[in-house]
Amino acid sequence: MKKLLAVVAAVAAFSAQAETLTVAATPVPHAEILEFVKPALAKEGVDLKVKVFTDYIQPNVQVAEKRLDANFFQHQPYLDEFNKAKNTHLVSVAGVHLEPLGAYSSKYKKLDELPSTATVVIPNDATNGGRALLLLDKSGVIKLKDNTNILSTVKDITENSKNFKFRELEAATIPRVLTQVDLALINTNYALEAKLSPEKDALVIEGSDSPYVNILVTREDNKDAEAVKKLVAALHTPEVKKFIEEKYKGAVKPAF
Repeated sequence: MKKLLAVVAAVAAFSAQAETLTVAATPVPHAEILEFVKPALAKEGVDLKVKVFTDYIQPNVQVAEKRLDANFFQHQPYLDEFNKAKNTHLVSVAGVHLEPLGAYSSKYKKLDELPSTATVVIPNDATNGGRALLLLDKSGVIKLKDNTNILSTVKDITENSKNFKFRELEAATIPRVLTQVDLALINTNYALEAKLSPEKDALVIEGSDSPYVNILVTREDNKDAEAVKKLVAALHTPEVKKFIEEKYKGAVKPAF
């Protein structure tokens, strides 16, 4: 009985000492990766709480407002643009994985099958929209004024021989309109949620040279917090690398 009481007391003491770390994440693969590292963090005295979001705005807003400790959903170009637009000072503390952006169609098997005046949907945020246009430029679908400008917009298209009609929608909603349009540029996390296989279903997809590594983000005043450091260490283990490779089969690639 004394031993049992001692164990109970030890567990209670650990629970009291455990530090809670609340991290915002989009469902796939970010939240899944965080859920995977929860047990390892618990052993380190960190109680990881994952709050799932389906948009790209609130995770940054709520971290900036100190309602959340960190987030995991975006790449550096998006964060840079957000900080500039919203006058926030969020910082990256770790690169974790790459999600290649791809072009999908429920009507056509190849890009050159797209008809004149086809409707093409791209994300409406500056960085992912530019990223989509760069992919189309690289694939020969259009030509841009500057094919190195990650913030290119539809206005920067200098050649559109088939007179494609571009629509811009919030990234999360694009998979829902896939059957209603001719071509949709979809972020891999949303493609996976929609049960699309980037490796099999994308007509064209970014290569491994993409600069859009997904990062763990927090505030400047929180970047050196012990719990954040432990999360970074947990995300950079061989176990996480293996989890990403086996679960997503190339659709998501470790970046460490």
